[in-house]
Amino acid sequence: MTEQLQLKGKPKRGVSLFSYSAEYGVSMSLEDMFAEMNDMGAKGLEILANSHIVGYPNPSKEWLENWDRLIEKYDIVPVEYGHWVDSRLYEGRELTTEESYEMLVRDFKLANRLGFKILRTKLGVIDEILTPVKNWKEFIEKALPMAEKYNVRICPEIHAPTLLNSKMVDDFVEFIGKTGTKHFGLNIDFGVFQTERLPDDEWGPDEFIMPESDHSPVEDIIPLLPYVYCCHAKFLKVSDDFEEVTIPYKKIINTLVDHNWGGYMLSEYEGPNKNIIGVAPEQIRKHQVMMKKILDE
Repeated sequence: MTEQLQLKGKPKRGVSLFSYSAEYGVSMSLEDMFAEMNDMGAKGLEILANSHIVGYPNPSKEWLENWDRLIEKYDIVPVEYGHWVDSRLYEGRELTTEESYEMLVRDFKLANRLGFKILRTKLGVIDEILTPVKNWKEFIEKALPMAEKYNVRICPEIHAPTLLNSKMVDDFVEFIGKTGTKHFGLNIDFGVFQTERLPDDEWGPDEFIMPESDHSPVEDIIPLLPYVYCCHAKFLKVSDDFEEVTIPYKKIINTLVDHNWGGYMLSEYEGPNKNIIGVAPEQIRKHQVMMKKILDE
């Protein structure tokens, strides 16, 4: 029987291991990242399947046993499993509905084995505003019974430049209503609320500078909260005073608290010099302190 997620209560803290991209395999192992999370009291974990699972999609028995050991040792909660429906796997054509379905089910099984109940499912996109491939409804609906079997929720990420008040999000919500499913929902990336830019001279010469785009007012998340299983707590810079300088975190978190949303907020660092060893861990620690202060923990 499918276990229902408890999303009522108070927001909880976690980390996306994407944030440690520069460190992973260079200065930090999987165990080092788990230890760091444990030390910060950030229990919730997001991994990127093809980055953090050795031998993905077929990890060895030894790797799985070590995963189980680390989860228990560091008291980590597997929250979100990041994966892709790689619609452009083959040159000259997109994946068929059946191929997309098979790719989803493969990841349902592995996510379930690792203890994850939420999937951040990247759907192939067809334009610069991240519109998903045309057959997304067909392969997602086909996969819903298997998502229920393996107790996972498929969540596309709502990410800038997409607005919360947009046709894309409306289509996702309409799909949920039409199917009545509890196994498809949303991941909201806090970058959609970004109101300020960092000066260009804070970014390194080879870095991607976050482009100008419209932002969503924080209030736009309220009607979506029944469908939001997880949030990417995107951030670019936390000051020495523990304030995120580009995104209105106090308003966002207080809105979640006021509306009794109890899912995980996963720190996701995408700021300047993120590819320099040591920058991300310091920023993630500041970000976690900031969230603890706002949550009055």
